[in-house]
Amino acid sequence: MHHLNLWKKSLGTVPDDVWDLTELQTLVLAENGLTSISPRLGRLRRLRMLDLGHNALAELPDTIGELSELSDFLYLHDNQLLVLPTSLGRLTGLRYLNLSQNRFAELPAPVFELTGLVELRASDNAISTLPEAIGQLSQLRELHLRNNHLTTLPASVGKLRSLRQLDLRGNPLTELPAELAELPALDKIDLRWVPSLKPPDWLARLVARGCLVYL
Repeated sequence: MHHLNLWKKSLGTVPDDVWDLTELQTLVLAENGLTSISPRLGRLRRLRMLDLGHNALAELPDTIGELSELSDFLYLHDNQLLVLPTSLGRLTGLRYLNLSQNRFAELPAPVFELTGLVELRASDNAISTLPEAIGQLSQLRELHLRNNHLTTLPASVGKLRSLRQLDLRGNPLTELPAELAELPALDKIDLRWVPSLKPPDWLARLVARGCLVYL
């Protein structure tokens, strides 16, 4: 068996025999009222896709860092997470990470070690600042930060040369770094529901070269 979909089965806990399916490549455990995940998760080293979304998880086991082939997606949307295990930073082949609707006050440090990320979603948290380390995610094409507590972004976003879409809706932004205007691939920036921001002059340069700017 390579794929197991246990979506919305009212499990409460993950059946022990799931952790014996060491050939699994896809595991979906979304919407099961889960409050914990066994450290035995680390046995599933062939996983490419893991969906733990829409549960009640407050933490993840350190063994998640042993999922060395996890590359297609890690879906953690709609849980109670405040932190992530340091070991997560070892998943450098991961391309898609969804952390939206959790309880993060900041993006956890291991995220910035995931240098293979193409899409990062962290909307609907309580993130108030982004560190300069965001610039390490040089493969990032989409960055979704809707409905957080951001007032600005670091200048290092100028290193995200592959970034195409940036969603900042619903943040209390007061300024944005001019480096955003120099991103060659940026084709959409969403600044709706941000009455605190006076649109900077350089936005016109983005519009002139075909970037969609939503205000």
